[in-house]
Amino acid sequence: MYDPYGTERQMLEEAMKLAVLVAVSLIVAAVVAVVARRRSVAEPPPSSDLDAEAEANRWVVRLGGGLAGIDVRAQARAGGGAAESLTEATERLRAARAQLTRARTPDEYARVTRTAAEGLRHVREARTALGMDTGAGIGGQGEVPVAGSVRTAISRPLDQASRVVRKSERPSRSASRSVTAAP
Repeated sequence: MYDPYGTERQMLEEAMKLAVLVAVSLIVAAVVAVVARRRSVAEPPPSSDLDAEAEANRWVVRLGGGLAGIDVRAQARAGGGAAESLTEATERLRAARAQLTRARTPDEYARVTRTAAEGLRHVREARTALGMDTGAGIGGQGEVPVAGSVRTAISRPLDQASRVVRKSERPSRSASRSVTAAP
C-alpha cells in the first residue's frame, strides 16, 4: 500500500535531524569562540626581563634622588646654565618614568636606563654650576665607575650582595674597642 504521508513524514524527520545537527554545531562553535577569546584576554603579557626592569627602575630612582638632593635654595639661586640643566633633568625623569610604565622588553628597559642616565648627566652639570659635589660620574651608555672598574647600567653588579656582607663583616665600634682594649 501506498502511504502518501509516510514519505513526507520521513523527509520532515530528516530535515529536523539536519536542523538539530546544525544548531548543535553552531552552539559548539560559539562556546569554542568564547573560550578562545577569554584565554587571549586573560593571558598576561609576555613576562619581561626582570633584571632589566629592576635595573631601569634603579636608574630612575637614582635620577629622582639626584634631583631631590638639590635643595630649594640652591635651585632658587641657580643661574641660567644650572636652571636649564635642572629643567632638562626633570624632563628626563618624567620621560623615564613614562617609558618605564610602558616598557616590556629588555630593549625598552635599556631605553629607560639611557634616558635616566642622560638626566643624571644634567643633574651633574647643574651641581657643577651650583658649586656642589657632583657625586659619582656616569659614562656614555649609563656607565658608572665602581671599585676601579666600569659597570654599565644594563649589567647589574653581581657582587652587590657580597658588598653588603663585607660591610656587615666590619667590626662594630664596641667590638673594636674590646679588641683594642685587650693587651
